[in-house]
Amino acid sequence: MKIHESAEDYLERILILNNELEHVRSIDLANSFGYSRASISRAVNNLKENNYINIDANGYITLTENGLEIATKMYDRHLILTAFFESLGISTETAKNDACKIEHDLSEETIAAIKNKLNK
Repeated sequence: MKIHESAEDYLERILILNNELEHVRSIDLANSFGYSRASISRAVNNLKENNYINIDANGYITLTENGLEIATKMYDRHLILTAFFESLGISTETAKNDACKIEHDLSEETIAAIKNKLNK
């Protein structure tokens, strides 16, 4: 099943928030993205229905194995692209923003080549 770019963004953000907070809740996602609680609620429900996240009785969100795999892949791509852009002299903020825009669309081959170039 093809996952949408927005779902990848949500999973990546859950992973990042999970590293920053003791527990991740929908309100944390809303605050992080600057989206309405209603928008977050729809997205979270879709992620849960597609077995990318679990939500416990306290409203705490955790990634499933599938969700963690996708989130980790996207976050790794984001870090690689950000580092690559910074190595070209691009400011950190611009590098992060541009990485977010293209991390979903580049092939595995291109990401591997960029990673290889950075490691030299």
